[in-house]
Parts: sequence; C-alpha cells; structure tokens
Amino acid sequence: MDRPQLFALLQQQGAALKAMLEGLSPHERTWKPAPEKWCPLEVACHLLDEEREDFRARLRSTLEAPGTPWPKIDPPAWVMERRYMEQDFQATVNAFLVERARSLEWLHGMDDAPWTNAYVHPKVGPVSCELLLTNWVAHDLHHIRQLINLRYAYIKAHTTVPLDYAGNW
Repeated sequence: MDRPQLFALLQQQGAALKAMLEGLSPHERTWKPAPEKWCPLEVACHLLDEEREDFRARLRSTLEAPGTPWPKIDPPAWVMERRYMEQDFQATVNAFLVERARSLEWLHGMDDAPWTNAYVHPKVGPVSCELLLTNWVAHDLHHIRQLINLRYAYIKAHTTVPLDYAGNW
C-alpha cells in the first residue's frame, strides 16, 4: 500500500470510529461484557493516547531522529494510571477526533520526509516508517472490530429476543 492510500484509510477509519462511538447511551459507554474486557469509554481513551503518544509520536521520532529512543508507552497500565473510567466520554471522543485531524494534517505535510528511516528497537529490531504507518491503520481496524463486538454484545445482553435472524455472529 502506498502512503496516500494509508493516509486515506486513517481518515476513513477515524470517521468510522466516530460513528461507532456516537449515539451510545451513558450506560453503554461504560458497559463491559466481562470485567477484564474494555468498555467503549476505555477504548476511546486508549485511541486518544495512542494517537498522541504512540503512532504519531513514534513515527515523528523515526522520521526526524531515528537514533533517538522512542517515547515510552504503557497502554495496559494507562487504563488505571490515567483513570480511564473517570474520563468524560464525549470530551475524550472529541479530543481523539481533533488529534486524528492533527495527525492527518501533519502526515499530508510530510512529502519530502525520509520515509526510508527505521528505528532500531532494542527488543524487536528495525521498525520502519512503513511498518509504523501500516500498523497505525491496522490498530484502527482492531478497535473498530472491538467496538462492533461490544455493541453486538450489548444488544445481546439487553434483549429478550434471539438474534439469530440477523445471521451467525
């Protein structure tokens, strides 16, 4: 896939994530199918943090200074450390959308960037700009799938009618 196509996917998937997070009732925003699973609020908080502190930050670092250690991240720990469950849902979604727009504006301005750069990660070895950008797109898809599964599980848990007419899940 070429960069313009990946940029377009990030834009489209940002819109898809927005759509998946719109219209949720206050109860659905924090509902979990199991205690160890994430709710839509936690997904939104994670997307915001990843947008600012993982994909964009690490891609920028690799493009500008590939020999500099990446900013440290710890997404699983952030759930508790950053009190995801106490965050305002709509403010978090809005902040994610603003950050996605900033990411896209930045990416579209990177025409002459050294896209062949790679960061040598101490555990996984070389991580290219192409790998980061493509995995950013894949990360969106992971969470779109997660939100679809959450929304389906919510309907299933809160109805008395069978859902088999809709098709196999």
